[in-house]
Amino acid sequence: MKGRVVVLGTYRGREAAALVVDGRLEDLLVEAADEVDFAPGAILRGTVDRQMKGQGGVFVRLPGTRGFLRETGGLSSGQQILVQVAGHAEPGKALPVSTRLLFKSRLAIVTPAAPGLNVSRRIRDAEERARLEEIAALAMAGSTSGLILRSAAEGSEAEEIAADIAEMRELAEAVLADVSGAPELLVDAPGPHEEAWRDWSDPAPDEIAEGADAFARHGVEEMIDALLTPVVLLSGSAHMAIEPTRALIAVDVNTGADTSPAAGLKANIAAARELPRQLRLRGLGGQVTVDFAPMPKRDRATLDQQLRAAFKGEAAETSLAGWTPLGNFEIQRKRDRRPLAALLGEGAE
Repeated sequence: MKGRVVVLGTYRGREAAALVVDGRLEDLLVEAADEVDFAPGAILRGTVDRQMKGQGGVFVRLPGTRGFLRETGGLSSGQQILVQVAGHAEPGKALPVSTRLLFKSRLAIVTPAAPGLNVSRRIRDAEERARLEEIAALAMAGSTSGLILRSAAEGSEAEEIAADIAEMRELAEAVLADVSGAPELLVDAPGPHEEAWRDWSDPAPDEIAEGADAFARHGVEEMIDALLTPVVLLSGSAHMAIEPTRALIAVDVNTGADTSPAAGLKANIAAARELPRQLRLRGLGGQVTVDFAPMPKRDRATLDQQLRAAFKGEAAETSLAGWTPLGNFEIQRKRDRRPLAALLGEGAE
């Protein structure tokens, strides 16, 4: 299966979407509506609870649950505010939310908290950027909100872009005017099919496969099954094991039969290149501790470069904390999805 294929179907009775590039699974979205109160992207009206010293933020009363907000400036107890779900909550903890609302469509993002008109840096042609800036200026005239034109807008018809912006602007203005009242869901998070259409359209897919049996026809079910086991095969006999615990994600890299220093570096580079994809597909975030295969300390700089290159461009916020005194490498990755194994009932979070 060559090219870029978006597969829209179901997996174990849940709406799901898969992005397959040259026969390899690159991204996966599985419906989690019955597992979570509100998914990332949902916009809600909430009420600020009293601030608690030492928490580094404030709790917000939401419909049937509570959120945790780190942006506390100018807030007071009992105040009604609009928030957007920013990630998935750890077990037993409040839902992470933000007051920086984003209204996303396929071509544009309206940003009420960040004024100004911006065009994606991926669009490099000067004439095209000027054309898009003119369209954006006309579509956002009189608005106090900002706008980002996404890379998918490149080459699109002016009428299509303007209509897309107008839809998001209208939604944003309606939501911003609805701050008074009891806690309530105002905008639901997109489902997997909608999110795939919105975020995987650039570059344009070579094929869009749909239907009840789409996952089976394109081999996606087998690809997902491989994600439900801890072991990931690397080059040669090398492999890594990815095992979530309550406190962190433990990753162990092994060279297999070849225990030479050269084999250690080779296995570690392969693991570094593969790790972002595995964390993304498995829906894993939080603290990640990697026990790389033994190698000389002088090779750490080479591995650091490989890690930075591998995680560059990842949608989930990721911090490469670096090496610990015991020789492990620590990474902090935002919890942007529900863990796949927990979602499918295959294991604990």
